[in-house]
Amino acid sequence: MKYETKKPVSFNRRRFLQIIAVAGAAATCWKLGLSGAGKPLQTARRSMPIMGTVVNITVYGPDRDGCEEAINKTIEKMLLLESLLSRHMKTSELAELNRIGSLDYPSIHLLDVLTLAGDISKKTSGSFDVTVLPLLQMHESIRGNNEHPDPDNLSTAIGLVNFEHLQLGRDRVHFAQGGMGVSLDGIGKGYIVDQGIATLRNNGFNNVYLEAGGDLMVSGHKDNNSPWRIGLRAPRSRQPLKPVIIEVSDKAVATSGDYLQAFTPDLRHHHIIHPKNGFSPPELASSTITAPNVALADSLATAVMVLGKNDGLDLIESMDGCEGYVVDKQLNHFNSTGFFA
Repeated sequence: MKYETKKPVSFNRRRFLQIIAVAGAAATCWKLGLSGAGKPLQTARRSMPIMGTVVNITVYGPDRDGCEEAINKTIEKMLLLESLLSRHMKTSELAELNRIGSLDYPSIHLLDVLTLAGDISKKTSGSFDVTVLPLLQMHESIRGNNEHPDPDNLSTAIGLVNFEHLQLGRDRVHFAQGGMGVSLDGIGKGYIVDQGIATLRNNGFNNVYLEAGGDLMVSGHKDNNSPWRIGLRAPRSRQPLKPVIIEVSDKAVATSGDYLQAFTPDLRHHHIIHPKNGFSPPELASSTITAPNVALADSLATAVMVLGKNDGLDLIESMDGCEGYVVDKQLNHFNSTGFFA
C-alpha cells in the first residue's frame, strides 16, 4: 500500500488568528442557533405540569442531546422556583410568609419578585398589588354563586390590601399588619418563565420558546430563521373573533382574562380583583401585553384588566418596550399604537 507524505503545515501569526476568527464565528453561529453547511437545526420539545398549569418548551440547536439537557436544567430550575414562590405549596417560602406573617432570610428570588411587584404597584397606582390575597380568598370562599360578599368581611379584607405594609429586607420580610397575605399569581409564573429562559440562554440556546398557561417568552427565531407566530386566544369560544396572530422575537407575551379562573358562570366574578373596591373589574374580557420580560407582561396584563381600556392603554403607551391589546365584554377590541407593528 502506498502512502502519500505531506509536508507539515506552517503557521504564522496572521494565519493562526484567521483560523481562530473563523472558529469563533462558527461557534457564535451555533450559539445563535444558525446552522451552516446545510446542516439543519435539531429540535427538542417538552411539555409537563408545573405551577398548576402545563409548561411547553421548544429548543432549537445543533445537537439534540444538548437541547434535551438544556431543557432538563430549565425544568429543574423552574421546579425549584415553584417550591419557593407558590402559595399553594405548604413548604414554600411564600406559604411560610403568609402563615406566620414574617420570613427570615428570604431567598434572592422571593425578594426579586416582591421588589418587582412593588415597582409595578407604584407604576399602576396600586391597580396591581400582590397583597390582594385576603380579597382573593374571600371571593374563593363564595365561589360558584352570584352572591356579593358580606359588606363587613369585604371592608375588612380591603383594609388588609396595601403593598406599602409589606416590609422587605435582605434578612427579613414581614407584614406590618396582621391578617395580610401575598399572592404571586399575577407575576410569579412570569418570573419563573423568565428564569427558565435565562437558564436556556446560559446553556447556549437562544432560539427557544417557553410558555406556561398562556404566558410566554420567545427568543431568537425558529429553525428557518423566521420570527415566532403567536396566536391570541379569543375570550369567548361561543362568539369567536377573527384569529389574531402576532409575529414576535425576543419578546414576552402574557394574557389575563375573566375566563381563565371564573368564580361564577356569568364571568362577572373571577380571579382578577380590584385592590381598591374588592370586586372583579367589569369592563374587559381579556388583556394581552407584550413586554421585554414575562414578569412585566404578566403583571401589566392584570393591571390593565383592573384599569380598563382607556387608563390601561394609556399606561402601556407610557412604558418603553410594552404594547397592549384588549377585548371588552362586548368583544370590541382595541390596541396600543405599536402592538401590530
